[in-house]
Amino acid sequence: MPRTAASTLVSPVPRAADSDRRRTSASVVLRSVLEHGPVARSTIARLTGLSPASVTEHCARLAGLGLIREEAAPRRSNGVGRPHVPVDVDSERFVVGGVHVAVPYTTVALLDLRGRVLAERRLKHERTDPGRVLARAAEGLDALLAQAPGRRPLGVGVAVGGWVDREAGTVVEHELLGWREVPVRELLGARTGLPVHVDGHARALVNGERLFGRARGSRSVLHLFVGNVVDAAFATHDEVHYGPRSQAGAIAHLPVPGGTEPCACGRTGCLQVELSERTLCRRARAAGVIDGVNPMHVVAAAAAGDAAALRLLVERARTTGRAAGLLLDVLNPEIVVVTEVGVMHFEDCLTALREAAGIRRAAAVLPTSFPESVLAVAGGSVVLDVLYRDPLGASPEAI
Repeated sequence: MPRTAASTLVSPVPRAADSDRRRTSASVVLRSVLEHGPVARSTIARLTGLSPASVTEHCARLAGLGLIREEAAPRRSNGVGRPHVPVDVDSERFVVGGVHVAVPYTTVALLDLRGRVLAERRLKHERTDPGRVLARAAEGLDALLAQAPGRRPLGVGVAVGGWVDREAGTVVEHELLGWREVPVRELLGARTGLPVHVDGHARALVNGERLFGRARGSRSVLHLFVGNVVDAAFATHDEVHYGPRSQAGAIAHLPVPGGTEPCACGRTGCLQVELSERTLCRRARAAGVIDGVNPMHVVAAAAAGDAAALRLLVERARTTGRAAGLLLDVLNPEIVVVTEVGVMHFEDCLTALREAAGIRRAAAVLPTSFPESVLAVAGGSVVLDVLYRDPLGASPEAI
Protein backbone atom coordinates (compact mmCIF):
# COMPACT_ATOMS: atom_id res chain seq x y z
CA MET A 1 0.00 0.00 0.00
CA PRO A 2 1.35 3.49 -0.79
CA ARG A 3 3.31 4.99 2.07
CA THR A 4 1.82 8.45 1.50
CA ALA A 5 -1.93 8.71 1.91
CA ALA A 6 -3.93 11.10 -0.20
CA SER A 7 -5.20 12.56 3.02
CA THR A 8 -4.61 11.72 6.63
CA LEU A 9 -7.47 10.71 8.87
CA VAL A 10 -6.73 11.71 12.41
CA SER A 11 -8.64 11.25 15.62
CA PRO A 12 -10.34 14.37 16.95
CA VAL A 13 -7.97 16.64 18.90
CA PRO A 14 -9.22 19.11 21.51
CA ARG A 15 -9.37 22.57 19.89
CA ALA A 16 -10.80 25.98 20.66
CA ALA A 17 -14.59 26.14 20.83
CA ASP A 18 -14.95 27.73 17.40
CA SER A 19 -12.85 25.01 15.81
CA ASP A 20 -14.95 22.35 17.53
CA ARG A 21 -18.14 23.97 16.27
CA ARG A 22 -16.72 24.13 12.74
CA ARG A 23 -15.84 20.43 12.82
CA THR A 24 -19.23 19.48 14.25
CA SER A 25 -21.05 21.52 11.61
CA ALA A 26 -18.93 20.00 8.84
CA SER A 27 -19.83 16.54 10.13
CA VAL A 28 -23.53 17.42 10.17
CA VAL A 29 -23.35 18.71 6.59
CA LEU A 30 -21.46 15.67 5.29
CA ARG A 31 -23.84 13.27 7.04
CA SER A 32 -26.77 15.13 5.50
CA VAL A 33 -25.23 14.81 2.03
CA LEU A 34 -24.63 11.10 2.66
CA GLU A 35 -28.23 10.54 3.70
CA HIS A 36 -30.03 12.75 1.20
CA GLY A 37 -27.64 13.34 -1.69
CA PRO A 38 -27.82 14.47 -4.38
CA VAL A 39 -29.23 17.36 -2.37
CA ALA A 40 -29.41 21.13 -2.74
CA ARG A 41 -27.54 23.34 -0.30
CA SER A 42 -30.82 25.05 0.60
CA THR A 43 -32.27 21.67 1.57
CA ILE A 44 -29.21 20.90 3.71
CA ALA A 45 -29.72 24.21 5.52
CA ARG A 46 -33.36 23.35 6.17
CA LEU A 47 -32.54 19.80 7.36
CA THR A 48 -29.64 20.77 9.61
CA GLY A 49 -30.76 24.14 10.95
CA LEU A 50 -27.50 25.73 9.80
CA SER A 51 -27.54 29.04 7.99
CA PRO A 52 -27.36 28.99 4.18
CA ALA A 53 -24.05 30.85 4.34
CA SER A 54 -22.60 28.27 6.75
CA VAL A 55 -23.78 25.38 4.56
CA THR A 56 -22.26 27.01 1.48
CA GLU A 57 -18.97 27.49 3.32
CA HIS A 58 -18.86 23.89 4.55
CA CYS A 59 -19.80 22.48 1.15
CA ALA A 60 -16.97 24.46 -0.44
CA ARG A 61 -14.54 23.16 2.16
CA LEU A 62 -15.71 19.54 1.78
CA ALA A 63 -15.57 19.82 -2.01
CA GLY A 64 -12.03 21.16 -1.71
CA LEU A 65 -11.11 18.07 0.28
CA GLY A 66 -12.61 15.87 -2.42
CA LEU A 67 -15.32 14.46 -0.15
CA ILE A 68 -18.33 15.87 -2.01
CA ARG A 69 -18.90 17.09 -5.55
CA GLU A 70 -21.51 19.01 -7.49
CA GLU A 71 -23.82 17.20 -9.85
CA ALA A 72 -23.10 18.02 -13.45
CA ALA A 73 -26.60 19.20 -14.41
CA PRO A 74 -28.26 22.08 -12.51
CA ARG A 75 -31.85 21.59 -11.46
CA ARG A 76 -34.72 24.06 -11.23
CA SER A 77 -37.46 23.86 -8.64
CA ASN A 78 -40.72 23.19 -10.54
CA GLY A 79 -38.92 24.19 -13.71
CA VAL A 80 -38.78 27.89 -12.78
CA GLY A 81 -36.57 30.20 -10.81
CA ARG A 82 -32.86 30.17 -10.31
CA PRO A 83 -31.32 26.70 -10.83
CA HIS A 84 -29.60 25.03 -7.92
CA VAL A 85 -26.73 22.58 -8.22
CA PRO A 86 -27.11 19.56 -5.92
CA VAL A 87 -24.12 18.11 -4.12
CA ASP A 88 -23.39 14.47 -3.40
CA VAL A 89 -20.73 12.34 -1.75
CA ASP A 90 -17.81 11.86 -4.13
CA SER A 91 -17.61 8.09 -4.33
CA GLU A 92 -15.09 8.01 -7.20
CA ARG A 93 -11.94 9.62 -5.82
CA PHE A 94 -11.09 7.99 -2.50
CA VAL A 95 -11.30 4.54 -0.94
CA VAL A 96 -10.77 3.19 2.53
CA GLY A 97 -9.31 -0.17 3.45
CA GLY A 98 -11.34 -2.56 5.55
CA VAL A 99 -9.81 -5.43 7.53
CA HIS A 100 -11.81 -7.95 9.56
CA VAL A 101 -9.88 -10.56 11.51
CA ALA A 102 -11.95 -13.69 12.15
CA VAL A 103 -10.76 -16.95 13.69
CA PRO A 104 -10.24 -18.92 10.43
CA TYR A 105 -9.43 -16.08 8.03
CA THR A 106 -8.95 -12.36 7.51
CA THR A 107 -11.17 -10.37 5.15
CA VAL A 108 -9.56 -7.41 3.36
CA ALA A 109 -11.57 -4.99 1.26
CA LEU A 110 -11.76 -1.60 -0.38
CA LEU A 111 -14.86 0.54 0.18
CA ASP A 112 -15.99 3.85 -1.25
CA LEU A 113 -17.23 6.73 0.90
CA ARG A 114 -20.79 5.39 0.78
CA GLY A 115 -19.67 2.17 2.43
CA ARG A 116 -20.02 0.11 -0.74
CA VAL A 117 -17.57 -2.75 -1.12
CA LEU A 118 -15.56 -2.35 -4.31
CA ALA A 119 -13.20 -5.30 -3.90
CA GLU A 120 -12.79 -8.04 -1.31
CA ARG A 121 -10.50 -10.99 -0.55
CA ARG A 122 -10.39 -13.63 2.17
CA LEU A 123 -7.00 -14.72 3.43
CA LYS A 124 -7.08 -18.06 5.22
CA HIS A 125 -4.88 -18.12 8.31
CA GLU A 126 -1.79 -20.27 8.00
CA ARG A 127 -1.15 -19.42 11.62
CA THR A 128 -2.67 -16.79 13.89
CA ASP A 129 0.35 -14.98 15.35
CA PRO A 130 -0.56 -11.29 14.99
CA GLY A 131 2.55 -10.19 13.13
CA ARG A 132 1.94 -12.66 10.34
CA VAL A 133 -1.83 -12.05 10.18
CA LEU A 134 -1.40 -8.28 9.94
CA ALA A 135 1.45 -8.54 7.44
CA ARG A 136 -0.74 -10.64 5.14
CA ALA A 137 -3.59 -8.14 5.60
CA ALA A 138 -1.30 -5.33 4.46
CA GLU A 139 -0.20 -7.40 1.45
CA GLY A 140 -3.83 -8.13 0.62
CA LEU A 141 -4.74 -4.44 0.73
CA ASP A 142 -1.76 -3.64 -1.48
CA ALA A 143 -2.99 -6.17 -4.04
CA LEU A 144 -6.50 -4.70 -4.05
CA LEU A 145 -5.21 -1.15 -4.47
CA ALA A 146 -3.06 -2.26 -7.39
CA GLN A 147 -6.28 -3.28 -9.12
CA ALA A 148 -7.92 0.09 -8.44
CA PRO A 149 -5.87 2.67 -10.35
CA GLY A 150 -6.91 6.22 -9.68
CA ARG A 151 -8.38 5.42 -6.29
CA ARG A 152 -6.54 7.05 -3.41
CA PRO A 153 -6.59 5.54 0.11
CA LEU A 154 -7.68 7.63 3.09
CA GLY A 155 -6.99 5.09 5.82
CA VAL A 156 -7.62 1.59 7.10
CA GLY A 157 -10.25 0.31 9.52
CA VAL A 158 -9.72 -2.92 11.43
CA ALA A 159 -12.58 -4.82 13.08
CA VAL A 160 -11.85 -7.71 15.44
CA GLY A 161 -13.83 -9.75 17.94
CA GLY A 162 -12.94 -10.04 21.59
CA TRP A 163 -11.81 -7.17 23.80
CA VAL A 164 -10.62 -4.26 21.65
CA ASP A 165 -9.39 -0.96 23.10
CA ARG A 166 -10.36 1.54 20.44
CA GLU A 167 -8.47 4.49 21.91
CA ALA A 168 -5.21 2.54 22.15
CA GLY A 169 -5.72 0.74 18.84
CA THR A 170 -5.04 -2.52 20.65
CA VAL A 171 -6.60 -5.97 20.83
CA VAL A 172 -6.44 -6.48 24.57
CA GLU A 173 -7.61 -10.09 24.48
CA HIS A 174 -8.93 -12.45 21.85
CA GLU A 175 -8.98 -15.89 23.39
CA LEU A 176 -9.69 -17.86 20.22
CA LEU A 177 -6.88 -16.19 18.28
CA GLY A 178 -4.54 -16.31 21.25
CA TRP A 179 -3.94 -12.54 21.04
CA ARG A 180 -3.00 -10.50 24.13
CA GLU A 181 -2.20 -6.78 24.08
CA VAL A 182 -1.57 -6.70 20.34
CA PRO A 183 -0.84 -3.13 19.09
CA VAL A 184 -2.80 -3.52 15.85
CA ARG A 185 -2.80 0.17 14.94
CA GLU A 186 0.96 0.40 15.34
CA LEU A 187 1.75 -2.83 13.50
CA LEU A 188 -0.57 -2.32 10.55
CA GLY A 189 0.21 1.38 10.31
CA ALA A 190 3.91 0.56 9.97
CA ARG A 191 3.09 -1.89 7.19
CA THR A 192 0.75 0.35 5.20
CA GLY A 193 1.97 3.88 5.90
CA LEU A 194 -1.67 4.86 6.39
CA PRO A 195 -3.72 5.96 9.41
CA VAL A 196 -5.23 2.87 11.06
CA HIS A 197 -8.28 2.77 13.32
CA VAL A 198 -9.28 -0.31 15.30
CA ASP A 199 -12.56 -1.36 16.94
CA GLY A 200 -14.62 -4.38 17.95
CA HIS A 201 -16.70 -5.82 15.13
CA ALA A 202 -20.08 -5.40 16.83
CA ARG A 203 -19.39 -1.70 17.47
CA ALA A 204 -18.06 -1.30 13.94
CA LEU A 205 -21.29 -2.73 12.55
CA VAL A 206 -23.44 -0.45 14.72
CA ASN A 207 -21.67 2.44 13.01
CA GLY A 208 -22.07 0.80 9.59
CA GLU A 209 -25.80 0.35 10.17
CA ARG A 210 -26.16 3.97 11.33
CA LEU A 211 -24.27 5.36 8.35
CA PHE A 212 -25.28 3.07 5.50
CA GLY A 213 -27.92 0.59 6.69
CA ARG A 214 -31.36 0.14 8.17
CA ALA A 215 -30.50 1.87 11.44
CA ARG A 216 -29.97 5.25 9.79
CA GLY A 217 -32.01 7.79 11.72
CA SER A 218 -32.72 5.46 14.65
CA ARG A 219 -32.33 6.96 18.10
CA SER A 220 -30.97 3.79 19.68
CA VAL A 221 -29.54 0.63 18.14
CA LEU A 222 -28.35 -2.68 19.54
CA HIS A 223 -26.17 -4.90 17.37
CA LEU A 224 -25.73 -8.59 18.17
CA PHE A 225 -22.88 -10.39 16.37
CA VAL A 226 -22.93 -14.20 16.34
CA GLY A 227 -19.94 -15.97 14.81
CA ASN A 228 -17.16 -17.84 16.54
CA VAL A 229 -17.14 -14.78 18.80
CA VAL A 230 -20.45 -13.55 20.21
CA ASP A 231 -20.67 -9.94 21.33
CA ALA A 232 -22.93 -6.90 21.28
CA ALA A 233 -22.82 -3.14 20.90
CA PHE A 234 -25.26 -0.42 21.88
CA ALA A 235 -25.58 3.11 20.51
CA THR A 236 -27.83 5.98 21.54
CA HIS A 237 -28.09 9.41 19.93
CA ASP A 238 -25.25 8.65 17.51
CA GLU A 239 -22.84 7.57 20.25
CA VAL A 240 -21.68 3.99 20.81
CA HIS A 241 -21.27 3.01 24.44
CA TYR A 242 -17.71 1.83 25.10
CA GLY A 243 -17.25 1.77 28.85
CA PRO A 244 -13.83 1.83 30.57
CA ARG A 245 -11.15 0.68 28.14
CA SER A 246 -13.83 -0.30 25.61
CA GLN A 247 -15.05 -3.32 27.56
CA ALA A 248 -18.79 -2.79 26.98
CA GLY A 249 -20.65 -5.44 24.99
CA ALA A 250 -18.95 -8.53 26.40
CA ILE A 251 -21.82 -11.04 26.50
CA ALA A 252 -19.90 -14.25 25.75
CA HIS A 253 -20.55 -15.72 29.18
CA LEU A 254 -24.23 -14.92 29.57
CA PRO A 255 -25.90 -18.17 30.72
CA VAL A 256 -28.19 -19.96 28.26
CA PRO A 257 -31.00 -21.82 30.08
CA GLY A 258 -30.75 -25.49 29.17
CA GLY A 259 -27.31 -25.02 27.59
CA THR A 260 -25.11 -28.12 27.56
CA GLU A 261 -21.81 -26.98 26.05
CA PRO A 262 -18.84 -26.83 28.43
CA CYS A 263 -17.07 -23.48 28.40
CA ALA A 264 -13.38 -22.77 28.96
CA CYS A 265 -14.41 -20.55 31.88
CA GLY A 266 -15.42 -23.69 33.80
CA ARG A 267 -19.17 -23.28 33.49
CA THR A 268 -21.67 -24.94 31.16
CA GLY A 269 -24.02 -23.24 28.71
CA CYS A 270 -22.34 -19.87 28.18
CA LEU A 271 -23.80 -17.95 25.24
CA GLN A 272 -20.68 -17.91 23.07
CA VAL A 273 -19.90 -21.60 23.34
CA GLU A 274 -23.56 -22.49 22.69
CA LEU A 275 -23.75 -20.29 19.58
CA SER A 276 -20.19 -20.60 18.29
CA GLU A 277 -19.74 -21.54 14.65
CA ARG A 278 -17.42 -24.27 15.90
CA THR A 279 -20.31 -25.70 17.92
CA LEU A 280 -22.67 -25.40 14.93
CA CYS A 281 -20.23 -27.27 12.69
CA ARG A 282 -19.54 -29.97 15.28
CA ARG A 283 -23.26 -30.60 15.66
CA ALA A 284 -23.65 -30.61 11.87
CA ARG A 285 -20.89 -33.21 11.54
CA ALA A 286 -22.55 -35.35 14.22
CA ALA A 287 -25.81 -35.15 12.26
CA GLY A 288 -24.07 -36.15 9.03
CA VAL A 289 -24.78 -32.79 7.39
CA ILE A 290 -21.16 -31.80 6.64
CA ASP A 291 -17.72 -33.24 7.19
CA GLY A 292 -15.77 -29.99 7.64
CA VAL A 293 -15.58 -26.84 9.73
CA ASN A 294 -17.14 -24.22 7.45
CA PRO A 295 -20.53 -22.92 8.69
CA MET A 296 -21.41 -21.83 5.16
CA HIS A 297 -21.48 -25.49 4.19
CA VAL A 298 -24.31 -25.92 6.71
CA VAL A 299 -26.08 -22.99 5.05
CA ALA A 300 -25.53 -24.55 1.62
CA ALA A 301 -26.89 -27.89 2.82
CA ALA A 302 -30.00 -26.21 4.21
CA ALA A 303 -30.51 -24.31 0.97
CA ALA A 304 -30.27 -27.62 -0.90
CA GLY A 305 -33.13 -29.04 1.18
CA ASP A 306 -31.31 -30.81 4.03
CA ALA A 307 -33.87 -30.76 6.86
CA ALA A 308 -31.27 -31.53 9.54
CA ALA A 309 -29.13 -28.57 8.45
CA LEU A 310 -32.09 -26.21 8.52
CA ARG A 311 -33.14 -27.52 11.94
CA LEU A 312 -29.67 -26.78 13.36
CA LEU A 313 -29.77 -23.25 11.97
CA VAL A 314 -33.28 -22.60 13.27
CA GLU A 315 -32.29 -23.83 16.73
CA ARG A 316 -29.28 -21.54 16.71
CA ALA A 317 -31.44 -18.61 15.61
CA ARG A 318 -33.91 -19.36 18.39
CA THR A 319 -31.15 -19.29 21.02
CA THR A 320 -29.87 -16.06 19.50
CA GLY A 321 -33.40 -14.67 19.78
CA ARG A 322 -33.56 -15.47 23.49
CA ALA A 323 -30.33 -13.52 23.98
CA ALA A 324 -31.71 -10.66 21.90
CA GLY A 325 -34.89 -10.66 23.97
CA LEU A 326 -32.90 -10.39 27.19
CA LEU A 327 -30.91 -7.44 25.83
CA LEU A 328 -34.12 -5.83 24.57
CA ASP A 329 -35.54 -6.00 28.08
CA VAL A 330 -32.41 -4.53 29.66
CA LEU A 331 -31.54 -1.81 27.13
CA ASN A 332 -34.87 -1.17 25.34
CA PRO A 333 -33.34 -0.05 22.02
CA GLU A 334 -35.46 1.20 19.17
CA ILE A 335 -34.13 -1.57 16.92
CA VAL A 336 -31.95 -4.67 17.21
CA VAL A 337 -29.76 -5.71 14.29
CA VAL A 338 -28.50 -9.30 14.26
CA THR A 339 -25.58 -10.66 12.25
CA GLU A 340 -25.91 -14.46 12.15
CA VAL A 341 -25.59 -16.76 9.13
CA GLY A 342 -28.95 -18.52 9.41
CA VAL A 343 -30.88 -15.30 9.97
CA MET A 344 -29.14 -13.74 6.97
CA HIS A 345 -30.19 -16.53 4.60
CA PHE A 346 -33.44 -18.15 5.77
CA GLU A 347 -36.84 -16.70 6.60
CA ASP A 348 -37.46 -19.64 8.98
CA CYS A 349 -34.44 -18.56 11.01
CA LEU A 350 -35.54 -14.92 11.12
CA THR A 351 -39.00 -16.01 12.24
CA ALA A 352 -37.53 -18.20 15.00
CA LEU A 353 -35.29 -15.33 16.11
CA ARG A 354 -38.20 -12.91 16.34
CA GLU A 355 -40.47 -15.36 18.13
CA ALA A 356 -37.81 -16.07 20.75
CA ALA A 357 -37.06 -12.36 21.18
CA GLY A 358 -40.74 -11.70 21.85
CA ILE A 359 -43.61 -11.21 19.44
CA ARG A 360 -44.40 -7.78 20.88
CA ARG A 361 -41.02 -6.47 19.69
CA ALA A 362 -40.62 -8.69 16.62
CA ALA A 363 -40.72 -5.81 14.14
CA ALA A 364 -37.78 -4.18 15.95
CA VAL A 365 -35.50 -7.19 15.31
CA LEU A 366 -33.78 -7.01 11.92
CA PRO A 367 -31.08 -8.96 10.08
CA THR A 368 -27.89 -7.16 9.07
CA SER A 369 -28.16 -4.73 6.17
CA PHE A 370 -25.03 -6.25 4.61
CA PRO A 371 -25.62 -10.00 4.18
CA GLU A 372 -23.20 -10.40 1.28
CA SER A 373 -20.34 -8.33 2.67
CA VAL A 374 -20.83 -7.90 6.41
CA LEU A 375 -17.20 -8.54 7.44
CA ALA A 376 -15.82 -6.17 4.81
CA VAL A 377 -18.30 -3.50 5.87
CA ALA A 378 -17.33 -4.02 9.52
CA GLY A 379 -13.69 -3.19 8.78
CA GLY A 380 -14.46 -0.27 6.50
CA SER A 381 -17.01 1.21 8.89
CA VAL A 382 -14.35 1.69 11.57
CA VAL A 383 -12.50 4.26 9.46
CA LEU A 384 -15.59 5.70 7.76
CA ASP A 385 -17.09 6.48 11.16
CA VAL A 386 -13.96 8.52 11.93
CA LEU A 387 -14.30 10.35 8.61
CA TYR A 388 -17.97 11.23 9.04
CA ARG A 389 -17.43 12.38 12.62
CA ASP A 390 -14.55 14.67 11.68
CA PRO A 391 -14.34 15.29 7.92
CA LEU A 392 -12.10 18.31 8.36
CA GLY A 393 -9.52 16.01 9.95
CA ALA A 394 -9.16 14.30 6.60
CA SER A 395 -6.55 16.82 5.48
CA PRO A 396 -3.88 18.69 7.43
CA GLU A 397 -4.56 21.74 5.26
CA ALA A 398 -8.11 21.94 6.62
CA ILE A 399 -7.09 22.18 10.27
